Amino acid sequence: MEFMRIHVATDHAGLEFSKHLQEHLSAKGHEVVDHGPAEYDALDDYPSFCINAAIGVARDEREGVDALGVVFGGSGNGEQMAANKVEGIRAALVWSESTAVLAREHNNANVISIGARQHPVEDAIRFIDRFIETPFTGDERHVRRIAQLGEYERTGRIAGKQVDEL
Repeated sequence: MEFMRIHVATDHAGLEFSKHLQEHLSAKGHEVVDHGPAEYDALDDYPSFCINAAIGVARDEREGVDALGVVFGGSGNGEQMAANKVEGIRAALVWSESTAVLAREHNNANVISIGARQHPVEDAIRFIDRFIETPFTGDERHVRRIAQLGEYERTGRIAGKQVDEL
């Protein structure tokens, strides 16, 4: 397995998960960047933490650094939504090994989101390990679809496709 930089963020619901995950990833030789929170606060707001992790991934990708992101929350839904607000990020909500693998193989996802209240930490670590070790297939149909998402993200259009006005 290739070692890489892993950007991690959570909210209060995923703080214990995040600590276990960071120890696990560091022990495997990955460089872990923790985007917070630093301490438990039941009223914290996850968007900035998750957006900062996603920005870290996007910045690293632009600079040619191998990087992925992992965000946690109670369900993982809001954390995924926050990460996906960053241009170039394809954050996938993962709930099984299969969805972790498909997120990488078919969508070249660069951020994984997991619900800390939905899975035991051992399962979440297994999902993340599968996500990290699975390469993008590079199949033409997947490349084409990902390019369309990026084009829409940048321009609000997809060449040759009907996209309604907002």
